[in-house]
Amino acid sequence: MKRSLHKNNSFTPRTFQLVCHSDPKEVMKVEGFLKKMNKVVKLDDGTFYRLLVATTEAVNNGIIHGNKSNAEKLVTVLCIVKPQMLIVKVEDEGRGFNPGKVPNPLDEEHLLKESGRGIFLMKSMMDKVRFRFTKHGTLVEMSINLKRLQ
Repeated sequence: MKRSLHKNNSFTPRTFQLVCHSDPKEVMKVEGFLKKMNKVVKLDDGTFYRLLVATTEAVNNGIIHGNKSNAEKLVTVLCIVKPQMLIVKVEDEGRGFNPGKVPNPLDEEHLLKESGRGIFLMKSMMDKVRFRFTKHGTLVEMSINLKRLQ
């Protein structure tokens, strides 16, 4: 089944934004936000699920680890829908981290830990994941190649 984001080869990228306060309860807003965005993108159920899991993990990490649940800090989600790519940017106001020091949750000594799977899930669910660290916070940029879904 082919999806089409545009008619007559004229497509203007669409942008959707969600701003969350750094309260773990705010993570619940992600699903409704992505469902609204998906009315435009029309992802299949499996791809939408991958997007939902990865984005929820990124927002949760931003709230808990990045912003340390400081209610005065925000996590911003930006979805950019292009003809062949869906880009999700999740930015917190935290100090950042060293991705190379995040333990592999599949290592035997980490299998039973209750945390530490967020980055692994993001990388497993999305086609591409990048981390950028600025003086303003941490930015996680994830993408899904929509062309391969057509």
